[in-house]
Amino acid sequence: MLATQERVRAGGGKTVLVWHKSVGCCDGECDFHPIACSETEGIVAPGPKQDVPLGLDKPGERWCPDCLAIIRTTEKGGHRP
Repeated sequence: MLATQERVRAGGGKTVLVWHKSVGCCDGECDFHPIACSETEGIVAPGPKQDVPLGLDKPGERWCPDCLAIIRTTEKGGHRP
């Protein structure tokens, strides 16, 4: 699934990468990526979109729960909640 990352500070001074489902087009020169879990917010100064597995199991990385729910709903033929 194509996703864009958000760096979030966690407890103890650690940083966690939270992956969001990207929406819209990107030519690689973007300074903003819209995300599936918000109609108004997105990732500013993002890195490139990456193909991220839905079963992500890397330490320090996780999916945005709202984006993951949207992905699973649309995979089942439903509509965005």
